[in-house]
Amino acid sequence: MPSDIVIKCSHALKDQDLTIAFAESVTAGKFISEFALIPNCGKVLKGGIACYDVSVKVNLMGVSQETLDQFTPESAEVTEELAIGLRKLMPADVIVAVTGLAAPGGSETEEKPVGTVFIHGFIKDKPWKQRLFIDDEPEQVILKSIDTVAEYLLQQLPPPTIPPNC
Repeated sequence: MPSDIVIKCSHALKDQDLTIAFAESVTAGKFISEFALIPNCGKVLKGGIACYDVSVKVNLMGVSQETLDQFTPESAEVTEELAIGLRKLMPADVIVAVTGLAAPGGSETEEKPVGTVFIHGFIKDKPWKQRLFIDDEPEQVILKSIDTVAEYLLQQLPPPTIPPNC
């Protein structure tokens, strides 16, 4: 079940006739899954790509190997390139790309510990980005990342009208 904030975000997008698309690494498809559970999601949801593996980031999403080598797959720079690549593959009014470290085993360092999440997106042509640190279990890192994005988008859009059955 999507959180209340995700439901409100979806309704706000629908009220403004806006579509949304996702390029997901750390969330591994959970963004699209959450938005797909909301009634009338087809009016909002364009789609998403789970680009977890580096080969998908490079071969499908257009992330440069140089950027990956210099900054690691879990970085603001790679996340920005994912967002740009997604805009080309799946034009939508709102673009969200996300990378990060929900569990050990990636490129974690002292400056970038597990729980670090990078978000880059566009609302129409206006770029935005966030870096989060969520000190929690992997599932909560993912869910809190989704809620943070939904909350940010809600702040950028007029308040939604929500049907009583939601």
